[in-house]
Amino acid sequence: MPTPITLISSMATRQVLAELTRAYAAQAGCEVALESVGGVDAARRVQAGEAFDAVVLASDAIAKLVASGHVVAGSCVDLVRSPVAVAVRAGAPRPDVASEAALRQAVVAARSIGYSTGPSGTHLARLFERWGLAEILRDRIVMPPPGVPVGSLVAQGEIELGFQQFSELMHLEGIDVIGTLPAGCDFITTFSAGLCAASTEAGAVRALLDFMASPAADAAKRRHGMEPAARTTAGDSP
Repeated sequence: MPTPITLISSMATRQVLAELTRAYAAQAGCEVALESVGGVDAARRVQAGEAFDAVVLASDAIAKLVASGHVVAGSCVDLVRSPVAVAVRAGAPRPDVASEAALRQAVVAARSIGYSTGPSGTHLARLFERWGLAEILRDRIVMPPPGVPVGSLVAQGEIELGFQQFSELMHLEGIDVIGTLPAGCDFITTFSAGLCAASTEAGAVRALLDFMASPAADAAKRRHGMEPAARTTAGDSP
């Protein structure tokens, strides 16, 4: 039996990668072991030299791993483009989030607001700063621990208005996704994959990445709330 390909990713791509790695394993007759954790934790573990063959993270995080020598330059591919969505507890009032002005009003009215430590959270923090609301909202912000979905705390009633990648919210029970961020404050994250420098399975990893970036993977990506990324290499410059 060939050595399993080990893959680490952030939580945003967990569902789509689970489907794609199963499909590839069946097609190629190999085993792919996927671990999905908080994006910050995934990057830290790759930087620490853990023996992963491939990593999937936001493209800027992949670029940093290339620059530090932990991901092989020239090996990276963009996989998906992922929007940020807004959710409330199932059955709760659904505020208007169809425009930037309406979303700002919904944020001001919310008793608690949640976002993650990943790219979407960074964007929301900057957006609230731009709106002049950072100080007003400071005590209302709830940030789940890395790897814990914002939506799970929305479902439990700990967060009234939750923001996270649509792919992370769409499969959760107990919440209603009420829309993606509107024009003017929307945010799309490109997630990319790369060969880890610690890997001894470069050929097998490149074949897996080629499959995940191919048209054969497009339908799965859309099923999980993402769009296929343009088919170009990614992350090869700091």
